[in-house]
Amino acid sequence: MTTPWWRGAVIYQIYPRSFRDTDGDGVGDLPGIVEKLDHVARLGADAIWVSPFFRSPMRDFGYDIADQRGVDPLFGTLADFDALLAKARGLGLRVMIDQVFSHTSSEHAWFAESRQSRDNPKADWYVWADARPDGTPPNNWLSIFGGPAWTWEPRRGQYYLHNFLSSQPDLDFHHPDVQEATLDYVRFWLDRGVDGFRLDSINFCFHDRALRDNPPKPPELRTGRGFSPDNPYAFQYHWYNNTQPENLPFLERLRALLDGYGDACALGEISSEDSLATTAEYTRPGRLHMGYSFELLTEDFGAAYIRGTVERLEAAMGDGWPCWAISNHDVVRAVTRWGGKGADDAFARQMVALVCSLRGSVCLYQGEELGLPEADLPYEALRDPYGIAFWPNFKGRDGCRTPMPWDGGDGAGFSDAAPWLPIPDAHRARSVACQEADAGSVLQHARRFLHWRRTQPALRTGAIAFLDAPEPVLAFVREGDGQRVLAAFNLSAAPVAWPLPAGLHAAPLDGHGLPMGTPADGELRLPPSGLFYATLGP
Repeated sequence: MTTPWWRGAVIYQIYPRSFRDTDGDGVGDLPGIVEKLDHVARLGADAIWVSPFFRSPMRDFGYDIADQRGVDPLFGTLADFDALLAKARGLGLRVMIDQVFSHTSSEHAWFAESRQSRDNPKADWYVWADARPDGTPPNNWLSIFGGPAWTWEPRRGQYYLHNFLSSQPDLDFHHPDVQEATLDYVRFWLDRGVDGFRLDSINFCFHDRALRDNPPKPPELRTGRGFSPDNPYAFQYHWYNNTQPENLPFLERLRALLDGYGDACALGEISSEDSLATTAEYTRPGRLHMGYSFELLTEDFGAAYIRGTVERLEAAMGDGWPCWAISNHDVVRAVTRWGGKGADDAFARQMVALVCSLRGSVCLYQGEELGLPEADLPYEALRDPYGIAFWPNFKGRDGCRTPMPWDGGDGAGFSDAAPWLPIPDAHRARSVACQEADAGSVLQHARRFLHWRRTQPALRTGAIAFLDAPEPVLAFVREGDGQRVLAAFNLSAAPVAWPLPAGLHAAPLDGHGLPMGTPADGELRLPPSGLFYATLGP
């Protein structure tokens, strides 16, 4: 059987606001993506994932959708999207787009109707509940962005649920009409020609119908992506406001729809109390094609942590297929998050190679191929409501969303106007143009590596088995299509020597263009942030 295109694919995430501005308003747009798609194709990616470009009031910068079929004028038109599809096809790139099932904008026509009364045609399309006898919300559920997950609507005399901002009311997926409407707009984009979907917060579609309180979480367990101890969301086990069993039959309906469009695929973003277990459950046959969680988007970094994370998912997943990411538009960039402020090019090169060597598909976030560090923005420059609410303990997500630096000029080749977020000088110095001229740059190494990876079937679709190695060495074997590849990484800023396992016959595997460690006298000597690939004999 032919391997599906998405299995082992490198998917390049484009955050439209920050990719390229062509109309001079300081915000990126769809024509800007078209203009710069050659960069993505030359990099060696297989597909692009375009974050939301739909009509929206932009209170959560596009993840609050007011019309799932309409392009926001800020980004262009449907014709511009069609041009993007055509350009991508010509470059051999697949196109995936974000879909946000669990909630809409409060400015969506559905919610405008639903909030008016308790007896209109869409009265039950959102999660409404009566107040407790004392007027307080119906239960103790909390919003990820801080405070109660319920807001009072005087026109109905009820509260509505919002797991995120109060301007992002949750749809009630227990209502069959909501499911039908959702599948209908998915069909709209499939008919238009998209190849797949990245499904935002896919485990948040259904809630506990009994509205049971979430139980408290002990202080020592109040951790997680973006959850500093001062965010009350971390104070609960979120057993009832998401990840309900009713989600699984709906995913099966979605999969049946996608299967009718050939090789169209769905990648689910999953954040639950046990995200790895949920990912395994959601990617079983007949459900999502791929899933990714936040386990490699946290502060944790070390050989044992990475190995444990991957092995736990592998043990639970069976025939399912993972997708890995170490950076995206919601978290501190990996170069800074894991490497610290002093991380060098060797670390940035290693991070690209590492995530692309794990079993699964890969999401690379724009700028990752440049080794961009997190931007350190002052409070007055922030746009993210999450960061504004929790400043200074948590600075939000703006630092990873600053515009793509295409050259070293004042506008960094992103825009002729003032950009919506400031572009750091350190990013201009790492621009695409600057790195084009340097054969040893992170960009040039990323290109060589990704094109080389395409020629290594074991790295694209093979199985993975970890080898015992002490910190800071991460070592594993990828095996498939008659090929066995050893991959070893030194996850530290100091040289290390790793005694090669007895009987391991390794021949260095070159062609990726990355500086390699040296095997000698039965051990592998790895430089700081060094790596090593080898083919293994029988």
